[in-house]
Amino acid sequence: MSTMDRRRFLESAALLPALAAARPAAAAAPAGSPKKAVLISMLPRTLSYAERFKLAKEAGFEGLEAQTIKDPKVADEIKEASSKAGLPIHSVMNMDHWNFPISSDNPEDVNKSVAGMEASLRNAKLWGADTVLLVPAVVNAKTLYSDAYTRSQKVIRERILPLAADLKVIIGVEEVWNKFLLSPIEFARYVDEFKSPWVRAYFDVGNVVLYGYPQDWIRTLGKRIVKMHLKDFQMDRQNGRFYWKHLGEGEIDWPEVRRAMAEIGYEGYTTTEISGGDAAYLKDVVARLDRFYAGEAPVAKA
Repeated sequence: MSTMDRRRFLESAALLPALAAARPAAAAAPAGSPKKAVLISMLPRTLSYAERFKLAKEAGFEGLEAQTIKDPKVADEIKEASSKAGLPIHSVMNMDHWNFPISSDNPEDVNKSVAGMEASLRNAKLWGADTVLLVPAVVNAKTLYSDAYTRSQKVIRERILPLAADLKVIIGVEEVWNKFLLSPIEFARYVDEFKSPWVRAYFDVGNVVLYGYPQDWIRTLGKRIVKMHLKDFQMDRQNGRFYWKHLGEGEIDWPEVRRAMAEIGYEGYTTTEISGGDAAYLKDVVARLDRFYAGEAPVAKA
């Protein structure tokens, strides 16, 4: 190598670190490995439980959220289907809290709601799930917000929490369109006031978009979150309408939601609560979840 060539080589080599620093770095995938789950209502009801669980497993889901079953034979069938497919049931969606709110002033409604939660908790124990989803109250023309707050806490603390603690199943309180727990700060306080590891937050990403940002709620709730629901949302503000959308097709900033999850160290189950479909549709849902977990938008924006 000549003296001139050697000088040019050394000058070029000296520029490499600067060029590397100027080049945009590939975004690193967020830390953690949340698990993909599907709500049982998304699976075809024309199939047996064994066929539904098998379909979900083959689509790529790692877990399933079931719903309250009061028939012991059906509950056993679901347990067997889960075991045979190798698809764990990670949570149970309680099904009586809307028709019979525990915040009601009607003792009969409260009794029915408590009985529904007891059935759900026992389902969870049978199936190996660690959480039951509970809508804690419904504010309406007959139920004041303050009454919903105090009544629901009293019933949970005195009539539901003892069984949950005995069975070692978490009560996952969810924020929904029930005119209750309308801010992440209040949601956090509501959970904290139980002072129990058996009451935590079940956070739904789509339910807060009308009045907040899911990434804000996630960062505020932090370690209180035990489970998450995923669905997308689109508001037509000009015409006052809204639409539930497939993952990535609404207005949620999914990469920012994923960053928030990584910041709080969330690695639990995220359950899709959207429209159901066939095998091809379910595989597409899983592909969107994989992109979301990687820190990308579930689908590329046009």
